[in-house]
Amino acid sequence: MTQHHFSSKNRTERIKQLKQTHFDVLVIGGGITGAGIALDAQTRGMSTALIEMQDYASGTSSRSTKLVHGGLRYLKQFEVKMVAEVGKERAVVYENAPHVTTPEWMLLPFYHGGTFGAFSTSIGLRVYDYLAGVKRKERRVMFSPEETLRREPLLKKEGLKGGGYYVEYRTDDARLTMEVMKKGAETGVTALNYVRADKLLYEQGKLCGVEARDEVTGETFTIRAHRVVNATGPWVDEIREMDRSKRGKTLRLTKGVHLVFDASRFPLKQAVYFDTPDGRMVFAIPRDGKTYIGTTDTDYKADPKHPTMSEEDRAYILRAANDMFPSIRLTEADVESSWAGVRPLIYQEGKSPSEISRRDEIFRSDSGLITIAGGKLTGYRKMAETVTDLLAKELKEEGRGVYPASSTKHLPLSGGDFGGSVRYPDFLKTKTAELRRQGLNGTEAESLVRRYGTNVDSVWGMLSMKDEEYGGMPKELYAALMYSMEYEQTLTPADFFIRRTGALFFDITWVRRWQEGVISLMSRHLGWSADQETKYRAELAKEIQAAVVPSSS
Repeated sequence: MTQHHFSSKNRTERIKQLKQTHFDVLVIGGGITGAGIALDAQTRGMSTALIEMQDYASGTSSRSTKLVHGGLRYLKQFEVKMVAEVGKERAVVYENAPHVTTPEWMLLPFYHGGTFGAFSTSIGLRVYDYLAGVKRKERRVMFSPEETLRREPLLKKEGLKGGGYYVEYRTDDARLTMEVMKKGAETGVTALNYVRADKLLYEQGKLCGVEARDEVTGETFTIRAHRVVNATGPWVDEIREMDRSKRGKTLRLTKGVHLVFDASRFPLKQAVYFDTPDGRMVFAIPRDGKTYIGTTDTDYKADPKHPTMSEEDRAYILRAANDMFPSIRLTEADVESSWAGVRPLIYQEGKSPSEISRRDEIFRSDSGLITIAGGKLTGYRKMAETVTDLLAKELKEEGRGVYPASSTKHLPLSGGDFGGSVRYPDFLKTKTAELRRQGLNGTEAESLVRRYGTNVDSVWGMLSMKDEEYGGMPKELYAALMYSMEYEQTLTPADFFIRRTGALFFDITWVRRWQEGVISLMSRHLGWSADQETKYRAELAKEIQAAVVPSSS
């Protein structure tokens, strides 16, 4: 990636492109679904733009359980087609971006009187393996109670009947979105964060673009496009209201909260998926010296921009954790960090939040607005393909061109050019050793390679400066921060600490330690005004506060 397709510094240039081009497709929304649609449309030859009112992945796409999972629990609701499709997509995501997706064995313990028994678990996991086309070496195994406890000694012993063992894939949801966005930019997508669609524009009743507002400067401008796609997640109904086409099915927002603990307080050896006394399912997952656990599932009516953990949420998860892992006796004081996310589900009368289908649906309005709603992180590429097939069909009918079928199934994402997942372990080993020779310790070196994949050389290439310019920062932090501004449109400290690194969730002490250094380097590099610095500083402080202190709602 030689050109800085995606630098934070050339916003004016990007805005000029947005003003001057008449695009085939404009995507509103820079979460995983919007990013996937933009990439698919552009690679088929449609000129594509994408705008996002906050930062990429700042809504649902950075606040999930961080699993590319096949949706085992949807088997209970007989969502067979969805499990099959989503299960197969996991492997696709893994092949195209093995650096942001890791197979993770999951233990499903079952107890006397629990939702799952030995028989239903065994059959369920077998059907799951079959539907999802799981590789032979990753197919489910059934364990005795003894073996289950050997794998995870913290589990409750009383009433334990055994366990199922199967593979899920762990991901960094915001990094995955970023790699899709960067690949899109490489192929020619004109994308910009912090640009809001203020108003939809029409010609003879047909949608022909939007009036957009640059949230950084306040400037408004027009973007013209033959087709507009609404992929705004929790905000899709707002855009449908602007289009006066919100009829029939609508969204129902539910909130999910996760808590993070240090491994010294919650030394989980093995990822566990378990049912709670109220019949819901919860994940507990060890990751980089921490253990995180979630999620809740409650109706959500407040502003989707800033969902927060409440005292009830925290109490619910602590209860679930202490019930399943009774020896650890977690308390509120043990919670290091948390995150809350909003799921945009399609409303179904009379169903509880946990029962609502996670299926996606496409709505098309008379004006031509195409809306994609619902769906899961794992199925993003398939959803994008379906939407882009529709775009291709409509543009062809208007005589705007003939477009090929989707090619994203075998398209490596940015940082994923290993030649498939089988080559990734070798790359990881070689590159880690190389970075160690350049003065990083093993953990730092490996985490850089894992985060950036084949882009790691560009990251490390940011270190041509003299030592004193790092301002006392560790080299790997300096390199990651510079790279994120040059190649990942990082505009604010919150972008960097939450979505480019995940550090606010998984290493909040590190964030507190380096926030000043990061703020002053960003301010110099991006030329912030005093007002901007004050605003971005306050925003980060608010995010740190929200991760630690529950709201009293």
